[in-house]
Amino acid sequence: MALVPYLSESDLDEADRDLLARPINLYRALVNSPDGLRRFSGMGQWIRHGCELDPRLRELAILQVGYLTATPYEWSHHIEIGHGFGVSDDDITGLIAATEGREHGLGDVEAAVLRAARQITADKKPDAATWAELEAALGRPRLVDLVLVISFYNAVIRILATLQIDLEPGYERYLEEFPLPPEPLA
Repeated sequence: MALVPYLSESDLDEADRDLLARPINLYRALVNSPDGLRRFSGMGQWIRHGCELDPRLRELAILQVGYLTATPYEWSHHIEIGHGFGVSDDDITGLIAATEGREHGLGDVEAAVLRAARQITADKKPDAATWAELEAALGRPRLVDLVLVISFYNAVIRILATLQIDLEPGYERYLEEFPLPPEPLA
């Protein structure tokens, strides 16, 4: 059970009701601070609709953070979101294999994005070789976008854990199809 109440539109001032246009539990908890959710949501909207990073690579990076930290909410939500941006079930299986150090079948850029997400999540920064590989493949603007995405979703998993946000019904199927490790890996 979440540490703060899940609010609904009827709990909010009229000017804040638009914040629950997507009434997921994360937003329903964060709307306890409407201005905070407004700023949080702004970054999320930029990540989804404004950054220059390829959407499939973006979602793979987010999924890597969710998998590495064994965060059911982030993992399941972004499997669904990722499917809409071109992430295949084979990509997800490849991500799991790459995380475990096994053959994964992903391309070089995808593997470098996942490696960067693992390094930033576990070590706070990518190693020089990963940075150089991604800078050559993506260019500086998209690489900075990748850092912002990975860092933002590392913050999201901490918010989810701290506020003890519950997974909404219907997302469990992703956890059954693509189980998380029993303990965080980072």
